[in-house]
Formats: sequence, C-alpha cells, structure tokens
Amino acid sequence: MAQGAPGTPVPQAEQEREAAVEAALARLDLDSKARLLAGQDMWTLPALPEIGLASLVLSDGPVGVRGVRWTAADPSGALPSPTALAAAWDPELARRAGHVLAQEARRKGVHVLLAPTVNLHRSPRGGRHFEAYSEDPYLTGEIGTGYVRGVQEGGVGTTVKHFVANDAETDRFTVNNTVAPRPLRELYLAPFEAIVKNARPWGIMTAYNQVNGTTMTEHGPLVNGVLRAEWGFDGANVSDWMAARSTRAAIEGGLDLAMPGPRTVYGPALAAAVRAGEVAESTVDGAVRNVLRLAARVGALAGAPPVVTEPPAAVDGQALAREIARRAFVLVRNEPRAGKAALPLPAGHTVALIGAAARDARALGGGSATVFPERVVPPLDGLRAALPEGALTYAVGADPNSQLTAAGPGFSLRAVCRDAAGDELATLDVPGGRIQWFGADLPEGVDMADVHSVELTGTFTPRVTGTHTFGTRGFGRFRLTVDGERHSDETRLLGPDADPFEAFFGTPAEAARIDLAAGRDVPVSLYHEVHRTPGAPIETIGLTLAHREPQRDEDELIAEAVAAARAADTAVVVVATTELVESEGFDRGDLRLPGRQDDLVRAVAAANPRTVVVVNSGSPVELPWRDEVAAILLGWFPGQEGGAALADVLTGAAEPGGRLPTTWGALADAPVTEVTPTNGELPYTEGLFIGYRAWERTGATPSYPFGHGLGYTDWEYESLKASPDSATVRLRNTGTRPGREVVQLYLAPVDDPVERPARWLAGFAGVEADPGESVEVTVQLPCRAYEIWDEEQGSWALVEGEYEIQASRSLTDTRLRGVISLSGV
Repeated sequence: MAQGAPGTPVPQAEQEREAAVEAALARLDLDSKARLLAGQDMWTLPALPEIGLASLVLSDGPVGVRGVRWTAADPSGALPSPTALAAAWDPELARRAGHVLAQEARRKGVHVLLAPTVNLHRSPRGGRHFEAYSEDPYLTGEIGTGYVRGVQEGGVGTTVKHFVANDAETDRFTVNNTVAPRPLRELYLAPFEAIVKNARPWGIMTAYNQVNGTTMTEHGPLVNGVLRAEWGFDGANVSDWMAARSTRAAIEGGLDLAMPGPRTVYGPALAAAVRAGEVAESTVDGAVRNVLRLAARVGALAGAPPVVTEPPAAVDGQALAREIARRAFVLVRNEPRAGKAALPLPAGHTVALIGAAARDARALGGGSATVFPERVVPPLDGLRAALPEGALTYAVGADPNSQLTAAGPGFSLRAVCRDAAGDELATLDVPGGRIQWFGADLPEGVDMADVHSVELTGTFTPRVTGTHTFGTRGFGRFRLTVDGERHSDETRLLGPDADPFEAFFGTPAEAARIDLAAGRDVPVSLYHEVHRTPGAPIETIGLTLAHREPQRDEDELIAEAVAAARAADTAVVVVATTELVESEGFDRGDLRLPGRQDDLVRAVAAANPRTVVVVNSGSPVELPWRDEVAAILLGWFPGQEGGAALADVLTGAAEPGGRLPTTWGALADAPVTEVTPTNGELPYTEGLFIGYRAWERTGATPSYPFGHGLGYTDWEYESLKASPDSATVRLRNTGTRPGREVVQLYLAPVDDPVERPARWLAGFAGVEADPGESVEVTVQLPCRAYEIWDEEQGSWALVEGEYEIQASRSLTDTRLRGVISLSGV
C-alpha cells in the first residue's frame, strides 16, 4: 500500500485512491492484468472499461511534450535543454518549468511525461549529455526534484530515468557497466534517491544497460531492494522502449510496464507463465497495482480522486522559455577592451553577427528528446529585433552542417499514403521532411498494415543558387525525383544487429547532387516503399528527405566574415554542434566544433579585438581560441526563444545568470573518457572520481571549472557562519547593476580517514541584490554530505572529523572559509 512520510498519517484522498486501486484489481482476470502491463501501442496503455480505467498516454520529454504524434504538424513548446536548466542552479525555476510542461501535457492529452533524465556526465564524450543535468549528483538531484515536483503539481506523472548508470550511448542496449557499490551509491544512485525521497515521483524508467551483470529491467536487487524497499518508491516502473527481454526475469525483477506494446514479454506470454506455474499471480498483481496507482494519481481511474484537482495557474510558456534561456547562459569570459568589458554591448555599437548557427538556430538536442516547436527564434532574428536599424550586419562565415540534415527552409511537403494497389489512403502536411510513425502517429483512419508506400511530395524553393545535395534516411525502397527527373532508386535493409531507432536517428545517405537556381520553385518527390521486419516488437514507418545547401568556398566565406568584423565595433560569432555530433544513439569521438568554426573564430578575433563568441552546444566542446577573444557565452541548446534570450543578455537587458553544471576542458586532459565497452563490458574503474572530483585528483587544469560563471556586476563575500547543519553567508553587490549570485558551498575534509574527493558540493542558493545592497542567505547542509557508503556493512556511515566549509563563486574561486567539527553525532 502507498505510504505517507514515515510517522505521518496517510491523507484521506490517498486512502481513497488505494481503495479504488484494490477494488479495480479485484475485478480483473489474469489476461486483462497481463494485457495492461504490456501496453497498447507505442505511447499508450489499453483502457479497461470494466473497471473504469481510461487509456493512459505517455509521451517523451524532457524539454517539451510531443504527444502521440511525432511530427512538426503537431507542434509543441520547446524549453531550453536540461543542461541549460541545470546551469541556472535554481530548483524553483525547474519547478516552474515543470508547471509549463504539465500544462502542455494536459493540452495534448498526456498523462505521464517520460522525463527527467538524471544520469550523470561521467565522461565528456557522452553523446546524450544535453538531456541530463550535470556531472554532480547533488546538483542533479536538486534540479530533478524541482522538475518532478513541478510536473506532478500539474497533475501529470513523471518517470525519472534511466535507472541506473545509463551514462553513455555506445552499445547501450547490451553494455554491462561494472560499478563498485560505493560509487554506485554515492554517485549514480544518489540523484534518483534524492528525487524519490523529496519529490515522490509517480514513475521510474529502467534502462537498457546491465549493471554488474544484470540488465536493469530485471534487476531485482536495485529495483525491489533499493528503489522500493529501501527508499519507499511506490510508483510504476516502466521499461525503456524495447528494453524488456525476459518475461519471468522482468516481472520478478520489479518491472511493471514493458513498453511499447502490444508485442512485449508481457501480455499473453506473462499470462502463460502464470498458468504454467513459472510466475506467481501475486507478483503480477503487484505490478498491476503500481500501474493502477499511477492511473489513479493522474485521474484516469474511476472512483479514485486524482492527486491534483486544481492545476497551477496558466503559464506563459513562451515567456518562461525565454527566461530560462537567459538565466542559463553562462558567461565564462568577459575581458576588458579599451578599458571596458566586452559585454554587455555598449549602446550605439555596430555589430557584425557571424556564423551559420546564428541564422539556422539549433534549439534542442537530437533523438527522442526532439519536439517540433511552432516557432524558433534564431540569434539573427533576436538581435535584429533588439538593435537599432542599421546597427547589425550578418555573414555566414562557416557552417557546422557539412552533412545532410532534414529538409528545412524552402521546402513545402505533404505525405501521400497508399496501399498495395496504389489507392490513396490519406494525405497530410509534413513540415520538416520527416515521417516518424509508430501506429498512433498515423493519419486518422489509416491502419499500419494497409500502408504499402508513402510519398513525400511538394516543392522546394532554393534560397541560394548552386549544387544542392539531396539524401534519404530510413529503410526500404527510396525513389527520388527532383524537377521531373529521377535521380535515385535504391533499397536499404535494417541489419539484424542494428539500433532499431536507426531509421529516425541515423545519418542520412546521399542520393543526388543537383544544380538549382535561387527563387525558382522545383517539384520534389521522395517515394518510399515501406520495409517491415518480421517479428519486430513495434511496427514503424520512418523516412526523411534530407538536404544540404551548396557549399561555397570556405576560405571565401571566412574572408567575408573577417571583412564584416573589421567594419563593426563588435563581432559576435555564433558556433554550434549539430545533431550529428550530439544526439541520442551515439557518443562523441572528440570535443571539437564541427567544420571550420575554430578557424572562423581565430580569423575574426584577429580582425576585431572586441570579438564575442556564443557557443551553442548541450555539453562541453573544446575552445582552443578562448584566450584570443574578448568574451565567451555558453548557450546549451536554448530552446525556441533562444535568440530572443541571447539578445537580452548581449544588450544588457538581462544578466547572464548561469554557472557551469559540468567541467569544461580539453579531451586530452579529461580524467574519464572511456565510453566504449570491451567484450561487452565497461568498467567504471575511476570509482568515485568523475567530473570535478577527477580533475582535482589528477591535478589537470580545465578550461573552466565546475560552478564558474560571470555576471555584469561584482560581489564581495562578507561573512560566513557555519554549523554541521547549515551555513549562513552574507554578501554585498559592489557593482553598478542589480544582479544575481549563486553561492556555492563545498565541504573539504581536513584530515580524511577514508578515500574521498578533495571537496564536493554540499549546498547552494541564489541571491539577488541591488547595487550596494547586502543580502544574507542560509543554506541547509544535508547529513548525507558527511556520509560514505560502507561496502562491508552495506549501509551509510557518518565520517566524523573536521571539515573546511568553503563559500565559493565556483569550485576554484573560494571567497570565505570556515571549519566544522563533526563528532559524537
């Protein structure tokens, strides 16, 4: 039975929900129970009218709510990336983000959001780190707690993921991550534990990978033991999509929902296992009870009062997206030029904006986190709106997208579905040139089994003259016709060991190079015969029409950018990664910016000493020119309003509020880099030492340390008073502008009797003050900050002794120090 906090009575509404759950469970037969646990399709669970259960709808996050239709024809709001949210160092802001996501979920009929991702940035090579928060477990847990509270206060469930040690993408379906008990507890499980205890999430998602020899969808010791029995989690455990592999091992290992349905290891297979005496029906009942409890909480079970009857007040999602983005920008460098800091931009200055990434903004990371916002504000549009007429010029300079990407500007496309006889089944608009259908995504009235072919057809209006490259992504037969001429006809099949999501996340294949004139409408058709894999757990249709604009001479483009920079007072260069660098499905081979963006920055900086570089990436990239430019601003895939937020920060209308949630440095200096298994196994040999803990241990100096970030005002730390339970810091805004500071508290053992990092984050708080104003903030220090996991005893142990407490602006910028004596506790 669901429980309240220890020692407190269970609220009446919770008792009523539990009673409704038990009554519903008692009316279900074995086949209905097994069917419920198998799911209905890609995103939904079956309705069971006989017990008053509506169909539960699940949807990907974490920056938006896609709904059941993965298409730009059904747009969603797009908040900044999770690394951006963590860079704001503000759990309350994360909570407000949760409110707007819950609002979006209700608009789209979604009951459960498949988010947040709270895995750690173990290695900077992790390809999906933009979807997680930080290298630090405490910061991750605090931001994740705020996020979960916010979403669930809106009456929508969350599934905290990916439980556990899913910290890289290479061989993610099969890798066995071997992790010693202490780092597993102190690092990788820690954010999950904090969120379970402080936010009571209604769901958790178990990962694809193995941990110490057992796949996570069957890991009874971690799921039934740690998660449920030790931490008190009473929600539903959902598998990552297609992660469940064994009927008996999964149900006995604590997996409640095997998604997607209906072809999973549950359903008829689970019912048969019970009838054969291989699985106890009481074990199935436990899983069904957890799913029904989730349904009761979100209001999908008749007779059960939902947790939230009055959602929070409506939120302006567009405004909040802009606020998060500007508060997440991290100013890591701002050097004086002619006696004045490069940022904010002086009034009256002319600005040369440079970079293809300034024109074609990347708002979010690639993979299942992708949503399709109705509008995206690129930096070029944001600065045009903010600066006086005539103050801004633009040059491409260098394009990071040297490879094919989904059809974008200039394309007007629709999809025509036909059956085997060639009869038309449906037609619909397809903005963005991508089809990603999983059953429920299909046009209304169309059955997946009837679809023999899909044709993307329409027009393309080039914006530049030259040789345009076209390509395709997906499996099956593809026939490309442009301007009435057939250019390719080929068939590609999915290999037996391939990633099943390759059709959606893989690299497009080149199909044709065609000379086209700017401004002339050209008819385009991509005919696709659907490829079906016998026995596949889900039926999908995935295809992409890809495109790349003509590639001008790169030296010529850089020369044009240099000329523009010389003619302006300030040059602002926007550089970025692409979805072929940071995405779900693969890890990064290096941390370099793609294309010739590094060459561009160096050339512009040599031409204009007031060069500001805006870096749009979800996780660290190398900045080999960082000492050659006046200012560097990190943007973290800033969501749909990123360009407007950037203009706010550059012009000084708002302060860049972010601090680094992860260490930035060169890959050659990074202490932990291995993400590729050997013989299927990836040992976490670094133990406790990842992120800043590892950088300090090796003595290597990163480009920018954990917690670093500058503002537009100055702060003096005046006093520190500390006890083992809390620390109070007084500080003063000594600058000329209002500002926000993030006070960071680190603990450093004086004489450590056990192996531990040199110091670690134990608390933080944001403060705001006007010029000359002093403020005081008290930060609670959790008991866990002084504890280690005792591997011999299998329990937490308090380490007594003296600890230096450091009140800091970053890991390496300590302003005040005190000593805490911990003994006899």
